[in-house]
Amino acid sequence: MLVYQDLLSGDELLSDSFPYKELENGCLWEVQGKWVVQGAVAVDIGANPSAEGGDEDEGVDDQAVKVVDIVDTFRLQEQPSYDKKQFVAYMKKYIKNLSSKLEGEALETFKKNIEPATKFLLSKLKDLQFFVGESMQDESSLVFAYYKDGATDPTFLYIAPGLKEVKC
Repeated sequence: MLVYQDLLSGDELLSDSFPYKELENGCLWEVQGKWVVQGAVAVDIGANPSAEGGDEDEGVDDQAVKVVDIVDTFRLQEQPSYDKKQFVAYMKKYIKNLSSKLEGEALETFKKNIEPATKFLLSKLKDLQFFVGESMQDESSLVFAYYKDGATDPTFLYIAPGLKEVKC
């Protein structure tokens, strides 16, 4: 199994269990999330409680909770939304921090493709939710989520050069 860690914080943000599609010359990865039910699920085993003398519900106390699979699996933490000025400031700082971690061809490719990727993200800014990894470090990569037209499940966007592939 492959896990993708944030190059800046070391947080696990994605795995190969979630297939991705490349956007903006591979600078962004698009991953489809899914709402899932987690927790207690009622199972009817066919018993008749009234015939057995138990009319009250003897079910489990736990409540089923709906979560987004990617957010839950990687313990992503939602952040307040950004306005255009805040987002541009974040991206400038992020590009500087990430550039110091990249070398050679990876750095050149990143510098060439990050501007169109940033413009793509800016075009969706009002629809984006922002997440960071479990450690919630200020210097970490953001993971972006939005709902495509009419979709009930969120789509996640990752800045691919900010991820490091680790074999587990």
